[in-house]
This record gives sequence, C-alpha cells and structure tokens, in this order.
Amino acid sequence: MKKKILALALSVLMAASLVGCSKELSNEYITIKQYEGLEVAKVEQTEVTDESVESTINSTLSSKSTSEEITDRAAKEGDTVNIDYKGSVDGVEFEGGSAEGANLELGSGSFIGANGDYKGFEEQIAGHKTGEKFDIKVQFPSDYKNAEMSDKVAVFNITLNSISVVTVPELTDEWVKENSEESKTVEEYKKEIKKQLEENSKESTKNTLQNEVMEALLGQIEVKKYPEDQVDEQIQSINEYYSGMAEAYGMEFKDFAEQYMGLSEEDFKTQAKEAAQTAVQRSLACELIAKEKKLEPSDKEYEEQIAKYAEGSGYETVDEFKEQVGEDVLKRTILQQKVAEYLADKCVQVEQSESSADESK
Repeated sequence: MKKKILALALSVLMAASLVGCSKELSNEYITIKQYEGLEVAKVEQTEVTDESVESTINSTLSSKSTSEEITDRAAKEGDTVNIDYKGSVDGVEFEGGSAEGANLELGSGSFIGANGDYKGFEEQIAGHKTGEKFDIKVQFPSDYKNAEMSDKVAVFNITLNSISVVTVPELTDEWVKENSEESKTVEEYKKEIKKQLEENSKESTKNTLQNEVMEALLGQIEVKKYPEDQVDEQIQSINEYYSGMAEAYGMEFKDFAEQYMGLSEEDFKTQAKEAAQTAVQRSLACELIAKEKKLEPSDKEYEEQIAKYAEGSGYETVDEFKEQVGEDVLKRTILQQKVAEYLADKCVQVEQSESSADESK
C-alpha cells in the first residue's frame, strides 16, 4: 500500500513539474501559450563537397584576375569584348534586345549560339577590331525562354568598344602564400576553404532553425491588445525605409510601390501595419521569455555584441553605428537573438514528410 501511495505521489509531482515547464506567460498585451518544446521542421546542414570547395576557390581566383586591353589585333575566342548592341526583328526593336557597355567573353556561350544557317552571336564578333560598327544576324532557338522570339531571325547592330584579355591566376603554392594568412600550400588552402564553408553552413543552419522557431513562437501568441506607440514606431520605420528606397530610385513613393512591390498605397499601408504588429508581438514575447528565463544580456554583453555588429557592417566607430541604427533597436535585436538561441535549443525538430513539404510550398 505504501508503494502505491509513493508511486501516486511521484506521478503527481511529475505531472506538476511538466505543467510547470509548459506554463503560459502573460502580460497586459499578450499571452504565450507555449515557448519551450516548439515543433519545427528538421533543419539539415548542407554538406560541403569537394565540388563546392573547388567552386569557391575558382570564384576567388576569378576575383583576382587581371585585364589587359588589346589594341593591335581583332577579337578572338577567349577575349572579353565590351560592346553596345541593338537588336531588331523585321526592323522593329524588341524588348531586352539592346544594351550599352556590355562585357562578353567570346566562346562562353552566354549569347545566342549557331542555329540552322546562322552563326552564333559571339562567333560573328570574332574577327572585328575595336571601334568597328557592324551588323550580325542570328536565329533564336525554338525552345527560347521567351516563346514570342522562338525561331525568329534578328539583326543586331554592334559597336565594339574594346577588346581585352582577362588572365585568371593559377592556384599554386606561391599564390596561396600571397593570398592566405593561414595556408602555405594548395592542399592546406583547400582545407582552409572547406573549414570556412563548413562554418558558414553551420551558421546558416543555426540561423534557419532560429528563424523557424521564432515563426513557431508567433503561432503560440494570443494578443489582448497592442501597445499602439510601439506599433506606430514600427510603422514609421517601415515607411522611412521604403520611402528611402523610392527616393534612391528617383521615384514618387506611390509609383515605386506599384512598380516594384505590386501594391497600391492602401495595400502598402495595410501590409505595413500587419508587419508592424508582428514585429511588436515578437518583441513583447521575447521580453517576457527573457524575463522569465533570466536571458537579458548584461550591459557589457550588449556593448560587445553591438561592437561586433558595427564591425561587421563596416562602420568605423561604434558610436556612429549606434547613431545610425539606434541603440534601442540594437538592444532589442540582441535580446531577440538570445531568446531565439534559447528557443532553438529547446525546440523539437520533426522530420517533414514529402506531402507536408509539398503543402508548405
């Protein structure tokens, strides 16, 4: 009998402890129904292959390439030419068929290739010299991405502005010594790049998981009311950001919203308010969880993280960064980051079936 009573008591205590782990958090604005043990689709880390290492190294080598202008001969395969071109079909110019100052490597297959009785675009530029103006005739392939141009014959008026030879350095021990602070040989450099890619993949996986778990958290929030001042502040930030973009494009905001976002001014206001409310929900939830779990960074931690952000963003001084972004915004971001890390550590990753994956697309 005593054993039964003891077992019953233990089961009660366990049930109570489980309830305690999943208790709600609430304030005057929101209630969080659950925040630990949130279910998210499993996030797989991308494998770093030998091919991805080679591709990264080749991109780096290309970025270190040098260019020498050629003036004493005609263009040939392997050269990079700078051209202006204007295309037309039956004497009528067509959309996307014109450009000025375009760089093209002859033989790269970037432009229309040979088709039927017509030579390829690049093939017909070879043999011409800098300063020449000439016409070429090509035929679009039947499976061209723009169906309206399929099989059509087009005339391109070409101006050859310059010819140059681009030299990409070879991957040698000497190059590695000059361009790496860690490696001395090609093999060491490949290991260095692989390690970097693995760290990047790990960081990307971590960020993806944190984003997923923060989305899952939003689904656990019940809103009682919004702090209107915080929502208004978020709306103002959104408006300032997109107004700045419109100004950078030299456009009125109304025209920018319609052309680049596909939104009327009224639709933009609606979506901006929804985005602002979501941001406020996330902020309120993170503050509640941080308080409950004692996650708020110290002043020293805040300053250290802000300094990292400033350096990563290319600012010369932390004060300049704070002034530009806003110290309150930075502290809010850092707090949310710490909460996201906590929630990701406590979440449950579940395998996603093919059917559910298709439904989520």
